[in-house]
Amino acid sequence: MSNFPAKNITLPSLQVENLSLFYNKKPAFKGINMPIQGGKITALIGPSGCGKSSFLSCINRLVDMIPNTKTEGNIRLDGLLISGKKIDAIDLRRRIGTIFQKPNPFPFSIYKNLAFPLREHGIKDKNRIEYLIEKNLKNVGLWTEIKDRLNQSALSLSGGQKQRLCIARALILEPEVLLFDEPCSALDPISSGVVEDLIASLRDKYTVVIVTHNLAQAKRIGDYGALFWTENNIGTLAEFGTIDQIFNYPQSDITSAYIEGIRG
Repeated sequence: MSNFPAKNITLPSLQVENLSLFYNKKPAFKGINMPIQGGKITALIGPSGCGKSSFLSCINRLVDMIPNTKTEGNIRLDGLLISGKKIDAIDLRRRIGTIFQKPNPFPFSIYKNLAFPLREHGIKDKNRIEYLIEKNLKNVGLWTEIKDRLNQSALSLSGGQKQRLCIARALILEPEVLLFDEPCSALDPISSGVVEDLIASLRDKYTVVIVTHNLAQAKRIGDYGALFWTENNIGTLAEFGTIDQIFNYPQSDITSAYIEGIRG
């Protein structure tokens, strides 16, 4: 039985409260507090190794699959504690979709890439499956490009098409939150622009958190920004605020130096 109440008609917020993550008792990051607004895009920036991707893996509980890890603190989805051990991770990952740095379509047909998660979550009606596949391929701008190739291997697609397919695969389960871990970094500039525009179009439809090393991208699509940093090889949150504040009126000297390209 699901731990989750019925979906709210409003988009959910995430509240991160004093969150810390440890690998083999060594802290990856400590003491993260962050209010992630519903229906907005929050961009996580900062140098490599400061805990941004690990932070995402705490939100969708993928960190639970890594041996010898421990978290402290709380994460709440619209007030519901999702960092507690009693939460069903399968239910959680239906509400929180994840798109990774490298496009990772399953090694079978385009059609089956999208039908598989639906069937895994109990949707068996063929007409319903076909409707949802067409709808979500249209939502990511892929339908006209591949509608005659649905039975071909997803691995035959270009890099940008693969990433948009992965986004469609996340959207098809009707999540409320989407996590993007550097979704454009493995793509050429043209494909990157297409995927970036797609992510920007998700504003107001989903609660979006994106990790990006591209400061210009964060400035273009973000509503809020969070600068992660390291102190003594431990990830910290240097500053959180609106994108306008982060880029134009930073409150931290670290943020100011990083944005200006002096550090990081």
